[in-house]
Amino acid sequence: MNKKNIATISILIFILGSFMKTKKSTKTRGLRNNNAGNIRWDSKTKWLGQTGADDKNFIIFEAPEYGIRAMARVLKSYQNRGVITMGDIVKTWAPAVENDTESYIKSVESRTGFKRDQVMFSQNYPELIAAIIHHENGAQPYAMNTIIKGVALA
Repeated sequence: MNKKNIATISILIFILGSFMKTKKSTKTRGLRNNNAGNIRWDSKTKWLGQTGADDKNFIIFEAPEYGIRAMARVLKSYQNRGVITMGDIVKTWAPAVENDTESYIKSVESRTGFKRDQVMFSQNYPELIAAIIHHENGAQPYAMNTIIKGVALA
């Protein structure tokens, strides 16, 4: 190889590397942290697959399935407390002090076909979680098999 070819390859590698860095930085916090539900760490709970917490105390998981598992575990804890309708689940997940809860509920209704007063059961979790992921991150990048696997881990 001559110097011109080496220089051209070096420039291409630099451009490709810059593009890949830019691409990574556009992910939302939830997707970067494998915590697509944006669950905050309470300093008491050590979640399966947790590798730490970020600067805003959002949990970081080693893989998306562990973040999805945590989402399913939270939903189960709501069920145990009597929070069972889709609307009440969303209100608890994303309280009005931090979120436009009405918009969130409408988003979940639109994505799932679930009504706000519909009782949610564990078999509804994959669809519900997919809709929550989409609302929290502006996208839902995971295959349904990934979501089902995460729910099954719960």
